[in-house]
Amino acid sequence: MNFDRKDLSNDSLLNFYKALVWPRLIEEKMLVLLRQGRIGKWFSGIGQEAIAVGSALAMDPEEFILPTHRNLGVFTTRNIPLFNLMAQWQGKAAGFTKGRDRSFHFGSHHHKIVGMISHLGPQLAVAAGIALADVLAGNKKATLVFTGEGATSEGDFHEALNVASVWNLPVIFLIENNGYALSTPVQEQYKCANLVDRAAGYGIEGRQIDGNNLLEVYHTVNELAKSIRQNPRPVLIEAMTFRRRGHEEASGVKYVPSHLFDTWKAKDPVTSYEKYLIAERVLQPKWVSYTLNDFIPKIEAEVERALKEPDVVANPQTELGDMYRSYTPQLTKATGASSPMRYMDAISDGLKQSMEKYPNLVLMGQDIAEYGGVFKITECFVNSFGKERVRNTPLCESAIVGAGLGLSINGYKSVIEMQFADFVTEGFNQIVNNLAKSHYRWGQNADVVIRMPAGAGTGAGPFHSQSNEAWFTKTPGLKVVYPATPADAKGLLMAAINDPNPVIYFEHKYLYRTLTDEVPEGDYTVEIGKARIVEEGTDVSIITYGMGVHWALEYAAKYREISVEIIDLRSLLPWDKETAIASVKKTGRAMVLHEDTLTSGFGAEIVATLTEHCFRYIDAPIMRCASLDTAVPMDAGLEKQFLANSRLEAAMTKLLRY
Repeated sequence: MNFDRKDLSNDSLLNFYKALVWPRLIEEKMLVLLRQGRIGKWFSGIGQEAIAVGSALAMDPEEFILPTHRNLGVFTTRNIPLFNLMAQWQGKAAGFTKGRDRSFHFGSHHHKIVGMISHLGPQLAVAAGIALADVLAGNKKATLVFTGEGATSEGDFHEALNVASVWNLPVIFLIENNGYALSTPVQEQYKCANLVDRAAGYGIEGRQIDGNNLLEVYHTVNELAKSIRQNPRPVLIEAMTFRRRGHEEASGVKYVPSHLFDTWKAKDPVTSYEKYLIAERVLQPKWVSYTLNDFIPKIEAEVERALKEPDVVANPQTELGDMYRSYTPQLTKATGASSPMRYMDAISDGLKQSMEKYPNLVLMGQDIAEYGGVFKITECFVNSFGKERVRNTPLCESAIVGAGLGLSINGYKSVIEMQFADFVTEGFNQIVNNLAKSHYRWGQNADVVIRMPAGAGTGAGPFHSQSNEAWFTKTPGLKVVYPATPADAKGLLMAAINDPNPVIYFEHKYLYRTLTDEVPEGDYTVEIGKARIVEEGTDVSIITYGMGVHWALEYAAKYREISVEIIDLRSLLPWDKETAIASVKKTGRAMVLHEDTLTSGFGAEIVATLTEHCFRYIDAPIMRCASLDTAVPMDAGLEKQFLANSRLEAAMTKLLRY
């Protein structure tokens, strides 16, 4: 192994040595504790320390690093106390996730570290979002993100590199190629000779380095980071190394040919660097034992201290409260003039005023800039706010949602347009596993709104017409809203953008140009989680939202002899149980109406809650009226049959006659 110190002083070389030895000794202690049964799981990075330590040393302390579960050296090089790390691994309150997660699934703003989630690939796009925030703010910074050779098979890898390349984002994507993704060898993961060869496909620079050579790692990352700070662009590094332990200790290594261990043991990053320093007369042999004698007692003390920490005391209110960033909305009432606006124009107006209100707000989506979006919601926005803040994206929903989280981590807000709500499946993992869980895991909110043009009635067929709100109302950490009127569309959108938590904002495509109503012209918000009594009545309650509100109004207008109370929920997560319960207690009969399909639609949750709280007050079973349990058909006749509205009159007759 050839080491090149370049301009590094002796003191720097010795400090690098200490930084390399420290995580190795911690790892060796973890393996002892595992054999003793004092810890339950460990992902070992023994033999790979030079990558984590060398790259962390090369980055500025104020630059973000996004490591994986074999990068202990990043955390130790960034000087996170071992006590807190050990508490994290043991699920203690002094850990970063308060017992809610283990391993390296956490972040620390103080140390500029953002940890992984188990799905591996999504953090690559988060790094792109962090870098985008730096570019927008004019910060000359780089971002470093790690991944393994196995995760390069995921679509997130392609999407993140493609977005970073198209947008010239200063990200160092570092692949730790250690030979195996759990037990799957590289020859079963990819066909190309080297993963770094993929860089050419994205039009970016690629470097392959010896991942066990501490100085080669340091100099490469340092050189590239300096360059991309001045000339923002992504680069790809493939660091060749070897995983000398199992994926995690319980998985073993029987699937690895034994000769590989002998080959790579000779390339051990700690002993190789140690021999180099001794040969260069920078390190005296006796200093090795001095270092061990200094480090080992510190490790023993901090480990024992953490192990003695009491277990977390479970408290339901604490757990529920930490799912969301604490936020008391400053409700802005509508004042001044109002004017007739179409539903789509009200959304556009809310977006425009929010862009003026928040200079750190970024819009992202396919075709939203010069084209104005497929529904023209953002038409002419690029003229007012520029392409930096109104960003056309490649077709990569997962990367853009991940970038939204990265923007939030680095001080920005974002509104992401799904071209159609149906397409959100491409970004589903980022939403339900990254955005939704981020605050609960380590206190990082996701200040992201995702606009969801949804609903049928336009003959658009099964891939452009779904009402898929129930996919998200099951996910704690998200908020879900679904306005039915132009005034609510604007007010709820502005409230969602104000809110520091992730909000899924549904907007009905059929209403875009067919519904016009008075909308306040100024800045105002509609409270998320608060229903609206559309019409008061005494005979029956229709509890609904979105397009269902207009179906209910049509029914009430046709049957004026029936006193119908219509409740527009407006928000589904959280939803206004109190208003719905009070209405049902008053009328004694309730119909829950929605456009989504019947089975497991959000109406089932509403019915369950009303039955639980209103059983003594009702004169008939609480019923549901929903769309057929099929995909959404294209033909006008089939679509009409599919929609809940076609069965509303019959359902109401059955309810009222009960």
